[in-house]
Amino acid sequence: MIKHTELGASHYAQLKVLAGLLRNGVVTLAGHAPGKIYGHLHCRAGKRMKTANRVFFRNEVEAMALGFRPCAVCMRVAYRAWRSTVQ
Repeated sequence: MIKHTELGASHYAQLKVLAGLLRNGVVTLAGHAPGKIYGHLHCRAGKRMKTANRVFFRNEVEAMALGFRPCAVCMRVAYRAWRSTVQ
């Protein structure tokens, strides 16, 4: 898990490092740390979160191992599967 705020001192520096991580395939998913939710980088719900709350994951296995759940907006199928195991 990589915290957005740990990518650099300024907003520009963070974006520059993040672009490199995306280009190299190191980051494929993003998450909301307080809510323990992960989803796709293009998710409309995820784009609105504060950078202080944003974290990045290599893959779905890493996110689930850290106790995060799938986003109900951009990962509907995975969310329904997760929801059926919780109830």
